[in-house]
Amino acid sequence: MKKKFLILVSLMTFAAVSAHADTATEQAIKKLIMDNNAFTKQQLKGQEDTVSSEGSLEFWSSGGLLHNVSADVDPQEFESFAIDVKHIQVITLVPGRAAVAHFYSEGSMNPKNGPAVHGYRTRATQVFVNEDGKWKVRAAHWSPIAGGSGTSAVSVEE
Repeated sequence: MKKKFLILVSLMTFAAVSAHADTATEQAIKKLIMDNNAFTKQQLKGQEDTVSSEGSLEFWSSGGLLHNVSADVDPQEFESFAIDVKHIQVITLVPGRAAVAHFYSEGSMNPKNGPAVHGYRTRATQVFVNEDGKWKVRAAHWSPIAGGSGTSAVSVEE
Protein backbone atom coordinates (compact mmCIF):
# COMPACT_ATOMS: atom_id res chain seq x y z
CA MET A 1 0.00 0.00 0.00
CA LYS A 2 2.79 2.40 0.93
CA LYS A 3 4.57 1.63 -2.36
CA LYS A 4 1.42 2.42 -4.38
CA PHE A 5 1.01 5.68 -2.49
CA LEU A 6 4.62 6.69 -3.23
CA ILE A 7 4.15 5.87 -6.92
CA LEU A 8 0.94 7.92 -7.01
CA VAL A 9 2.63 10.89 -5.28
CA SER A 10 5.58 10.63 -7.70
CA LEU A 11 3.26 10.62 -10.72
CA MET A 12 1.31 13.59 -9.40
CA THR A 13 4.54 15.50 -8.74
CA PHE A 14 5.82 14.70 -12.25
CA ALA A 15 2.52 15.89 -13.76
CA ALA A 16 2.64 19.14 -11.77
CA VAL A 17 6.26 19.80 -12.76
CA SER A 18 5.49 19.02 -16.42
CA ALA A 19 2.47 21.34 -16.42
CA HIS A 20 4.58 24.13 -14.90
CA ALA A 21 7.32 23.57 -17.50
CA ASP A 22 4.72 23.69 -20.30
CA THR A 23 3.33 26.95 -18.93
CA ALA A 24 6.83 28.44 -18.60
CA THR A 25 7.68 27.45 -22.18
CA GLU A 26 4.39 28.84 -23.48
CA GLN A 27 4.88 32.14 -21.66
CA ALA A 28 8.50 32.45 -22.84
CA ILE A 29 7.55 31.90 -26.49
CA LYS A 30 4.61 34.32 -26.36
CA LYS A 31 6.82 36.97 -24.75
CA LEU A 32 9.54 36.41 -27.35
CA ILE A 33 7.11 36.88 -30.25
CA MET A 34 5.63 40.04 -28.72
CA ASP A 35 9.06 41.45 -27.79
CA ASN A 36 10.49 40.78 -31.27
CA ASN A 37 7.50 42.51 -32.86
CA ALA A 38 7.81 45.51 -30.51
CA PHE A 39 11.55 45.73 -31.25
CA THR A 40 10.90 45.77 -35.00
CA LYS A 41 8.24 48.49 -34.60
CA GLN A 42 10.62 50.64 -32.57
CA GLN A 43 13.91 49.99 -34.39
CA LEU A 44 12.50 49.46 -37.92
CA LYS A 45 14.57 46.30 -38.26
CA GLY A 46 14.31 42.74 -37.06
CA GLN A 47 16.14 41.33 -34.07
CA GLU A 48 19.55 39.76 -34.63
CA ASP A 49 20.41 36.21 -33.61
CA THR A 50 16.88 34.78 -33.84
CA VAL A 51 17.55 31.86 -36.20
CA SER A 52 18.79 28.46 -35.02
CA SER A 53 22.47 27.71 -35.48
CA GLU A 54 21.27 24.99 -37.88
CA GLY A 55 19.26 27.53 -39.88
CA SER A 56 15.52 27.65 -40.46
CA LEU A 57 13.39 26.10 -43.19
CA GLU A 58 10.66 28.58 -44.13
CA PHE A 59 7.71 29.12 -46.44
CA TRP A 60 7.02 32.84 -46.81
CA SER A 61 3.74 34.69 -47.32
CA SER A 62 4.98 35.76 -50.75
CA GLY A 63 4.64 32.19 -51.94
CA GLY A 64 7.34 30.35 -53.78
CA LEU A 65 9.59 27.53 -52.76
CA LEU A 66 10.96 26.48 -49.41
CA HIS A 67 13.71 28.81 -48.18
CA ASN A 68 16.72 27.77 -46.13
CA VAL A 69 17.51 30.76 -43.91
CA SER A 70 20.98 30.69 -42.38
CA ALA A 71 21.71 31.68 -38.80
CA ASP A 72 23.85 34.60 -39.93
CA VAL A 73 21.26 36.29 -42.16
CA ASP A 74 21.06 40.06 -41.65
CA PRO A 75 17.79 41.23 -40.08
CA GLN A 76 15.32 42.82 -42.48
CA GLU A 77 15.08 46.62 -42.31
CA PHE A 78 11.96 48.74 -42.86
CA GLU A 79 10.96 52.27 -43.84
CA SER A 80 7.81 51.68 -41.79
CA PHE A 81 6.49 48.78 -39.75
CA ALA A 82 2.98 48.72 -38.27
CA ILE A 83 2.40 45.00 -37.82
CA ASP A 84 0.57 43.55 -34.84
CA VAL A 85 0.67 39.93 -33.72
CA LYS A 86 -2.56 38.44 -32.38
CA HIS A 87 -4.00 35.28 -30.88
CA ILE A 88 -0.70 33.53 -30.11
CA GLN A 89 -1.14 29.85 -29.30
CA VAL A 90 1.86 27.75 -28.23
CA ILE A 91 2.21 23.97 -28.24
CA THR A 92 5.08 22.78 -26.08
CA LEU A 93 6.82 19.80 -27.68
CA VAL A 94 9.57 19.35 -25.09
CA PRO A 95 9.31 21.66 -22.07
CA GLY A 96 12.10 24.23 -22.09
CA ARG A 97 13.55 22.82 -25.32
CA ALA A 98 11.11 22.89 -28.26
CA ALA A 99 7.75 24.49 -29.05
CA VAL A 100 5.49 25.50 -31.92
CA ALA A 101 3.68 28.86 -32.04
CA HIS A 102 0.67 29.77 -34.19
CA PHE A 103 -0.49 33.38 -34.51
CA TYR A 104 -1.81 36.07 -36.82
CA SER A 105 0.29 38.94 -38.11
CA GLU A 106 -1.66 41.95 -39.42
CA GLY A 107 -1.01 45.52 -40.48
CA SER A 108 1.22 47.29 -42.98
CA MET A 109 4.92 47.61 -43.66
CA ASN A 110 7.38 49.05 -46.09
CA PRO A 111 10.62 47.04 -46.32
CA LYS A 112 13.73 49.05 -47.25
CA ASN A 113 14.36 48.73 -50.99
CA GLY A 114 10.99 47.08 -51.49
CA PRO A 115 7.37 47.93 -52.17
CA ALA A 116 5.03 48.90 -49.36
CA VAL A 117 2.62 46.20 -48.23
CA HIS A 118 -0.81 47.38 -47.08
CA GLY A 119 -3.44 45.04 -45.70
CA TYR A 120 -0.86 42.48 -44.58
CA ARG A 121 -2.88 39.67 -43.00
CA THR A 122 -0.96 36.46 -42.48
CA ARG A 123 -1.17 33.26 -40.46
CA ALA A 124 2.16 32.28 -38.95
CA THR A 125 3.58 29.06 -37.59
CA GLN A 126 7.04 29.09 -36.07
CA VAL A 127 8.99 26.21 -34.56
CA PHE A 128 11.33 27.26 -31.74
CA VAL A 129 14.27 25.41 -30.20
CA ASN A 130 16.20 26.46 -27.12
CA GLU A 131 19.91 26.83 -27.86
CA ASP A 132 22.12 27.75 -24.91
CA GLY A 133 19.22 29.31 -23.04
CA LYS A 134 17.88 31.36 -25.96
CA TRP A 135 14.84 30.51 -28.07
CA LYS A 136 15.59 30.42 -31.82
CA VAL A 137 13.46 29.81 -34.93
CA ARG A 138 14.12 26.44 -36.58
CA ALA A 139 11.21 26.44 -39.07
CA ALA A 140 8.41 28.80 -40.12
CA HIS A 141 5.41 28.98 -42.41
CA TRP A 142 3.68 32.27 -43.23
CA SER A 143 0.49 32.12 -45.33
CA PRO A 144 -1.81 35.02 -46.30
CA ILE A 145 -5.35 35.08 -44.95
CA ALA A 146 -7.95 35.26 -47.71
CA GLY A 147 -8.41 38.90 -48.63
CA GLY A 148 -5.02 39.86 -47.23
CA SER A 149 -1.66 40.06 -48.88
CA GLY A 150 1.72 38.66 -48.04
CA THR A 151 5.04 40.28 -48.76
CA SER A 152 6.73 40.65 -52.11
CA ALA A 153 10.03 39.19 -50.87
CA VAL A 154 11.05 36.08 -52.77
CA SER A 155 14.49 35.24 -51.35
CA VAL A 156 17.05 35.96 -48.68
CA GLU A 157 19.79 38.27 -49.86
CA GLU A 158 23.15 36.52 -49.98
